[in-house]
Amino acid sequence: MDGERMTHITHTASSVRIRRFHAQGSALIVAFPEDGLPEVLHWGADPGVHAERGLSELRRAARRQVTPSAFDEAWPLTILPTERDGWAGRPALAGSRQGAPLFPAWRTIEIDEDERGFRLTAEGAGLRLHSEMGFDAHGVLRVTHRVTNIGPFDVALAALDATIPVPARAGEVLDFTGRWIRERAPQRRPVAMGSFARETRRGRTGHDSPLLMVVGEPGFADRSGEVWAVHLAWSGDSVYRTDRLPEGVNAIGAGELLRADEIVLAPGDEFEAPTAWFAWSDAGLDGMSARLHASIRARAGHPRSTRPVMLNTWEAVYFQHSLPPLLALADAAAAVGVERFVLDDGWFLGRRDDSTSLGDWFADPEVWPEGLHPIIDHVRSLGMGFGLWVEPEMISPGSRLEAAHPEWVLGPVDHHPRAWRHQQVLDLARPEAFAYVRDRLDALLTEYPIEFLKWDQNRDLIEAVHAGRAGVDAHTRATYALLDALRKRHPGVEIESCASGGGRVDLGILEHTDRVWASDTNDPIERSRIQRGTEMLLPPELIGSHVGPGTAHTTGRTTDLRFRASMTLFASAGIEMDITRLEADEREMLAAWIAEYKRLRPLLHGGELVHGATGDRGTSLTGSVSADRRWALYRLSREETAEWSVPPLLMLPGLDSALDYRVRVIPSLSAEQHDAVPVAWIADGQIEQPGALLASVGLRVPQLRPGSALVIEVTAA
Repeated sequence: MDGERMTHITHTASSVRIRRFHAQGSALIVAFPEDGLPEVLHWGADPGVHAERGLSELRRAARRQVTPSAFDEAWPLTILPTERDGWAGRPALAGSRQGAPLFPAWRTIEIDEDERGFRLTAEGAGLRLHSEMGFDAHGVLRVTHRVTNIGPFDVALAALDATIPVPARAGEVLDFTGRWIRERAPQRRPVAMGSFARETRRGRTGHDSPLLMVVGEPGFADRSGEVWAVHLAWSGDSVYRTDRLPEGVNAIGAGELLRADEIVLAPGDEFEAPTAWFAWSDAGLDGMSARLHASIRARAGHPRSTRPVMLNTWEAVYFQHSLPPLLALADAAAAVGVERFVLDDGWFLGRRDDSTSLGDWFADPEVWPEGLHPIIDHVRSLGMGFGLWVEPEMISPGSRLEAAHPEWVLGPVDHHPRAWRHQQVLDLARPEAFAYVRDRLDALLTEYPIEFLKWDQNRDLIEAVHAGRAGVDAHTRATYALLDALRKRHPGVEIESCASGGGRVDLGILEHTDRVWASDTNDPIERSRIQRGTEMLLPPELIGSHVGPGTAHTTGRTTDLRFRASMTLFASAGIEMDITRLEADEREMLAAWIAEYKRLRPLLHGGELVHGATGDRGTSLTGSVSADRRWALYRLSREETAEWSVPPLLMLPGLDSALDYRVRVIPSLSAEQHDAVPVAWIADGQIEQPGALLASVGLRVPQLRPGSALVIEVTAA
């Protein structure tokens, strides 16, 4: 909530106040009763100021009606529903004090409001509640709850979720699942009656994270249908849920998943739940994403500088570090226009494979007798910045650190958890472990002019026990604090969140980092699908995507270089292969792609992302349109053979129907096409068409073979 404050109220009135909060076409209508917590009566389209005279009737309609075999009086759906309210869904607040469950009778103490939302303080059952619900300037609703134990006994907290009602017509749900190298795979199903939860218990966001829970009118699509969505800005265990109850309730929500006795509040202690982001749209998934992207871009910590083209050394050299080939790789990178060179895994003590050395963050003198200075000095002399891979949250059995401090492993006292990639988790919630990692990384960043850290995290947290209790919450918050401590000491260093690829992609980690690595697969067809899911939440400039080798090491699929390059466009782009092995014409092709990408970056990283139905199974259309609608870029890619021998006309979404446009194909970004379908419109390099025609009738496009793409630039005539 960031609008100008309008009122500061202590509740003393005997009547119920009803307020409409609004921003950018979204509205939240809330009833403030004399006793108890506020009730959300509506979230969605803004009915406008003229509807306010009917708000009292809206509350009467929104109250749960008295029906046979039910409560004797109407009951409210509050901002924190529990059984005391009559709520039979998943409780938004759950816990116990001295073994007795918490069912607070809340008394509101103070409310602070503006046109976009409210903050309140309430007390009940020995707890003080601070809640905030408010829109930002882009119509994204953020909900945060915080409780303080003001009673004389400990409180064991089991849940503190954000819950918002949605209309009954929101009858279909979209979320995501996945695995390593197949993250953010969409799944859709009807919203069933009852309470249904998607829980993640991986100690990190997870490759199978829901990412977003989107409910909407059945059949909602990229650019059609009304949708309501929630994302939890949190990097640990989580729960996303729907509650569709016979009493006329349809709701969505999200919260941190808390293990038994994970959060125990002593008198005076407080717990703040992760913020839930809610977004409504009447223009389908693109409308939802437009709100979220605008909101994310408006954050104070959002990257403001140009996102550099980087080369990461992983798929070029893997663990085989040696100065001469790395110098040659840096020379080749600079020659094609790379702006940042990142040295990946294998640079520190004894690290020749993935079974050892995590925690021993010192340059290996056998490989680097002069430290990292020779490679860094060479990279910087070529005009590139230098980045380094680290995995600070982990510890390898047999490492020097583990030998010195076996008690620093996160887990039960009597055994280590099952190994994963030959490693264990370092208990960062232990102050001495936290200080060691902070100071070791600080020493590296002080000694070397490093501008970027690729911060990896290569395993789930299981049996995560800290100080005798479940420790996922403590570890997650310690990780955030560690990132913040390093950024404070080295404010110019950017950090990427990588977690064996896309295992930690969320707005919680992005409050402390500068981009995410979406997946460990550089197979362009697989990345196309992963990218589509990721960009529903994140704008392209936050999503790392690299041009990999001709044959992807994760899938074995071989694809054309120009196609691989085109599929990285709508992202924070880079290279991850040994480009010293490329032929001269391939290097020229790579350099041409980078030059075009740099020219297009302001549009790709500042425009509105759009998607369109192609009417051609096996193809996908992604575009970016400038705010003034005078400049756009579209990529049509094909993943499967065509069902049409002549492709359908391609409509270009997001343009201004009142403008005329020049349309041209960008050859350096377009992979080889297939057959001789007439394409006179590109014979002379470009054509001119009215925006109304491009958006509603479309263009004739050539047939594409699987593993190829067509990139089209559109500018106002």
